[in-house]
Amino acid sequence: MHRSALTAVWAAAALLVVTGCSSDGGGAVPVPGLSTAPKPAASPGEGAPSPSAAPAKGSVRVVSTLAEGLNSPWGLAALPDGDLLVSSRDEGTITRIDVDSGKKTLVSTVPGVAAAGEGGLLGIALSPTYASDHLVYAYFTTESDNRIARMVYDEKKPSGQQMGAPDTVLRGIPKGTVHNGGRIAFGPDKMLYAGTGETGDAALAQDRKSLAGKILRMTPDGQPVHGNPEADSIVYSYGHRNVEGLAWDSERRLWASEFGEDKWDELNLIEPGKNYGWPEVEGKSDRPGLTNPVAEWPPSEASPSGIAYARGSIWLATLRGERLLRVPLAGRESAAPSQAFLKEKYGRLRTVLSVGGDKVWLVTNNTDGRGTPKPGDDRILLLEVA
Repeated sequence: MHRSALTAVWAAAALLVVTGCSSDGGGAVPVPGLSTAPKPAASPGEGAPSPSAAPAKGSVRVVSTLAEGLNSPWGLAALPDGDLLVSSRDEGTITRIDVDSGKKTLVSTVPGVAAAGEGGLLGIALSPTYASDHLVYAYFTTESDNRIARMVYDEKKPSGQQMGAPDTVLRGIPKGTVHNGGRIAFGPDKMLYAGTGETGDAALAQDRKSLAGKILRMTPDGQPVHGNPEADSIVYSYGHRNVEGLAWDSERRLWASEFGEDKWDELNLIEPGKNYGWPEVEGKSDRPGLTNPVAEWPPSEASPSGIAYARGSIWLATLRGERLLRVPLAGRESAAPSQAFLKEKYGRLRTVLSVGGDKVWLVTNNTDGRGTPKPGDDRILLLEVA
C-alpha cells in the first residue's frame, strides 16, 4: 500500500465512509485498489435473501503484521486515507496507526474514562459526515455510567492533544464490572447503533425501559429514530446478555454477536423490536416470542467480541475461543457450519474490521488482564479472507 501513488483512489474511497458503512466492524472501509461499491438493498433488518450462498469452505491468510505493542486495544476505525484509529480500554487513549509504516502516534487521552473490569474506553466510530465534521464517536465507561460522546479530530494539533472535548450524545447506559457492551457503528441508514450489556444484572435485558442488554439505534445526536419499535425510545432490540459486535451484510441486514453464560454464544440477525431471549434462554429454543440465533457455539469455543462482514460471510473475533470464526451466509441463514481459523495462534481476538474485498484487519487482545501476553502483544494483523 503506497499512499503517494494512490491519492486519487483514497479521495474516491473516502466518500464511502460517509455513506454509512460502519467504521467498527459493520461494513467495508476502503483500502486502495479494493472494490467497495455499495449494493442497493432494503432497510436495515429487512431484505430478500441473497441470490447465492457463500461457499461452505473459506480460507484465511495472514498478510502482514501492521502494529505491535498495543495495550488493551478494543475499538478500531479506519480514516479516509486508510490509517487506523485504535482505542485502549485501560489507558483511555486513542492512537493512530500509519498503514504504510505501522508508526503509532498518540492522538489523545479521552477525559472522563474510568477503566475497571470490562469497562473503559471501548468502541469508536467515525461520523457518517466525517469528511466535513471530523467527528469521532466513542463509547466509554465513567465513574457513574457508560456513555457515548463525540470529539472533533484535528490532525494539525500536537500529538496527544488532537481530540477536542467530548460532547456527550447519550448518557445513562448502566455500567458494571462485567458486560458493558461497547461496540458502536453507523449503519447504512447513517444512524448510530450501540451494543450494550446487562452489567451482570440479567433482569435488565428484559426491561424495555433500561438501556442495558440492548441494541440501541439513534440519530448522530443521540435521539430516537423513525422506524424504531417505540417512537420515543432508542431501544432497537432487547433480551441481550452482552453485545460487542455489530455488522451489516450486503443486503443491509444487521448482525450481532452475543456472549452466552454457560451454554451457548450466539450470532443473531437483528430485527427491530425482537426479543433475543436472555436470561430466559441461551441459544436456540422453542419458546414463543423469542428470536433464535442463526449460529451458536459453546463459550469455550467462542466468546465473540467484534464481527465483520466480508466475502459473503460474517467473521467473528473470539476471546476465550482464541480463533476467528467464519459463518457463510445464505440470505438470512447460515449456508454451512462455521469454520475456525488461527486457533490459539494469536491468543484472544477482540476486533475484526472489513476494509473491502478480501482484506480485513484483526486486533488481538492478550493484554486485557485475561490473556497471556507474548512478545509483541497486542498487535494488528492484515488478513486475506475467502
